[in-house]
Amino acid sequence: MKTKVLTVLKRILAYFLVLVGLSILIFVIVRIMPGDTARMALGPRAPEEAVEALREEMHLNDSYIVQYGHWIAGILEGDFGESIVTKRPVLDDIKSYLPATLELALITAVLIIVFGILLGIVSTKYSGKWLDGIIRTLSYFGICAPAFLWAVFAMLLFAYMLPILPISGRISAGISPPAMVTGMYTIDFLLQGDVTGALDAIKHLILPAVVMSFAGISQAARITRSSMVENLDKPYAYAERAYGIPENKILHKYLLKPSLNSTISVMALDIAGIFGSAFLVEQIFGYPGLSNYGLTAMLNKDVFAVSAVVMVLGIIVIIFNLLADLVIRALDPRVRLQEK
Repeated sequence: MKTKVLTVLKRILAYFLVLVGLSILIFVIVRIMPGDTARMALGPRAPEEAVEALREEMHLNDSYIVQYGHWIAGILEGDFGESIVTKRPVLDDIKSYLPATLELALITAVLIIVFGILLGIVSTKYSGKWLDGIIRTLSYFGICAPAFLWAVFAMLLFAYMLPILPISGRISAGISPPAMVTGMYTIDFLLQGDVTGALDAIKHLILPAVVMSFAGISQAARITRSSMVENLDKPYAYAERAYGIPENKILHKYLLKPSLNSTISVMALDIAGIFGSAFLVEQIFGYPGLSNYGLTAMLNKDVFAVSAVVMVLGIIVIIFNLLADLVIRALDPRVRLQEK
């Protein structure tokens, strides 16, 4: 128990240092981007006196070290600054937009986990046969083609050729948003007993979630297959066959669990990477999530909004990686033995 706690604390400390490094990096990058933040906030016709006053208010005339200190102090107090685009506190904007992206990411993550592992098992079972070849070929396409390309293809297919799914927004025009509890429309609709609204919200999630899951499913399927095929030649697999254990039981009960270490590690990165691919996918589908908000902030050099979005996404990535470490440790006793 003590070893487990120390291991988790070491990982948390390492991730904290990564977060500090990320904060410094994004702060510097945002500050050296071309353009005058104060001028862009007030517009080209604003008097110079007003622009200079805003620079002083935002500490833009101070050194980078002083600016960074003010920014970190504000974050520790829960103040991420004010967006120059929405004219609202950035924290309020994040509270508004983050649930939408989390809802989309959760659906995408479920698709990656379920179909990635399932296709990997099927590919292993029919290794060397035509079904294995089809899955492996499709997985190459899923990895090589960027998400925005699949997004355009999906819009052409399901909006124009087969108009059966919506391609923009979170709900249809004739449906009122639910009372905000979690900010995730599907859950909030269900909490207020509106099944029709929940189904409509799910329909709006299908295309962007499927598009963002292609690469993760493909990667998970390839790695699961590779690990399971490798384990098929291990002595314990031959011993299980010698005892007359059915091949399906060997695959699902004895080979799958030790083969998932690499898959889980990669899936954690892929699921965390969802928030990166969401920048373009949310923009293409007109989905009002945090990534779309962050892209708008970048285009307008909204320094406080950009910094906050990147920090929030960085924390989410760290959480996913920490969870992946804990899951791998729970699944594989070899990892626990190495730590001891």
